[in-house]
Amino acid sequence: MPALLSPTHASYDAVIVGGGHNGLVAAAYLARAGRTVLVLERLGHTGGAAVSTRPFAGVDARLSRYSYLVSLLPRKIVDELGLRFAVRKRTVSSYTPAERDGRATGLLVGGVAGRTRDSFTALTGGDAEYAAWQSFYASTLKVAERVFPTLTEPLPERAELRARIDDEAAWRMLFEEPIGVAIEERFADDLVRGVVLTDALIGTFADAHDPSLLQNRCFLYHVVGGGTGDWDVPVGGMGALTDALADAARAAGAEIVTGHEATRVETDGGSAEVTFRTEAGDTGSVAARHVLVNASPQALAGLLGEAPPAPAAEGAQLKVNMLLRRLPRLRDRSVDPRDAFAGTFHIAEGYGQLATAYEEAAGGRLPSAPPSEIYCHSLTDPSILAPELAARGYQTLTLFGLHTPARLFAEDNDAVRDELLKATLDQLDAHLAEPIADCLAVDGEGRPCIEAKTPLDLERELRLPGGHIFHRDLAFPYATADTGRWGVETAHANVLLCGAGAVRGGGVSGVPGHNAAMAVLEQGRTPAG
Repeated sequence: MPALLSPTHASYDAVIVGGGHNGLVAAAYLARAGRTVLVLERLGHTGGAAVSTRPFAGVDARLSRYSYLVSLLPRKIVDELGLRFAVRKRTVSSYTPAERDGRATGLLVGGVAGRTRDSFTALTGGDAEYAAWQSFYASTLKVAERVFPTLTEPLPERAELRARIDDEAAWRMLFEEPIGVAIEERFADDLVRGVVLTDALIGTFADAHDPSLLQNRCFLYHVVGGGTGDWDVPVGGMGALTDALADAARAAGAEIVTGHEATRVETDGGSAEVTFRTEAGDTGSVAARHVLVNASPQALAGLLGEAPPAPAAEGAQLKVNMLLRRLPRLRDRSVDPRDAFAGTFHIAEGYGQLATAYEEAAGGRLPSAPPSEIYCHSLTDPSILAPELAARGYQTLTLFGLHTPARLFAEDNDAVRDELLKATLDQLDAHLAEPIADCLAVDGEGRPCIEAKTPLDLERELRLPGGHIFHRDLAFPYATADTGRWGVETAHANVLLCGAGAVRGGGVSGVPGHNAAMAVLEQGRTPAG
């Protein structure tokens, strides 16, 4: 069903600003509850950062261009909204190449039974690191099982969440002292330490021992998803999820209008008016009982005419999409590239390397050995490739680089992007038996199929503040004096924040959208007649 050209009514029970996945979740829940709902989307399509596109001219490969894996989406949202959407498990969790005593080797986690233990033993020379790994992740699994169900409930108090976890050692490790303490106490091998730490740094510029515990918050969200911590592949690409959400919202009666940018929200706490501008430059407005903003806290402040929150958000990542004619051969010949790239392929992410990269970036320099991680969507889900490409062995690669804060690109985004991309691929090439450039496909105009996005690119294209993929620093998933009951409340009773910047936001989860809808429905107002 296509998007509407303009709103059909002058007033709605709920107007949702932004048609990203969280806004669509909220729209579907509210419409299914009998509310009249309007979604205003600035772009010509819905989906926000959770979209699938064909970025390479003349090549039928539909990549998840920005967000790319699913962990935090609760099954209850998929089931309650009747979404036609599925994920697949990756056969391998991760592979981290290394060189030991002049020999190419690595750490493979996952795959056939016993292989992980054997890989730990071969890399570290004993069983201690594997035993520590098993113990550590048994602890995080227990936390995941108890924390994840709370994400779609009213925010628990800190003491309540602590009691629910019921593991003082795990609570201290994750909620009270820097994650670097636990990593250094439990693991001895630098490479193993680094693999553990990476979950604390995805989209987060912090050190392992940052006293703010920003890295702990990031780590927590990366290990609790689904109650298991698994990161799964969206079948059909990330756009399959947002397409299914848009279909569910429309089927329930929500109106979705693209090419309409909300420019102002005025509210007295009981009713509101939303002003918008169309792609053609026309303006209009609609009335609403509730306004749900599926945008950043900075954008919310702008719509309300209020001062933006401090500190300013800053992203710290490089996102690279590639299409290959074939997977590259590895220097470590004991591992099949189809195994190495099926999970997360860690590059320059030893514990010491991550610390050095952080120090260099904090000092205003690009990391000399940029850390990053790669995975191949098409190994798990070849449906994103045209059949003829899949038959010829083509594969996609998605790379996510760490410790590259937006400030490093401020003077010359294009030049720094090129410099960083080269340095990042050099780090990858150091573990390959052939340069990655030799494996790249070419588009319809003969250009290599590779694109890179800096934080400033993401800010320009998606209006992520500072290119921050979580909109702002993540928060622990419990109530404070400032959070409200659901973590979506603002200073205005009828204006809610349903984007990634809400408490328990970040990642492709739908949780803020669900929680904002629940906050509206909990008020118990009858739908407009």
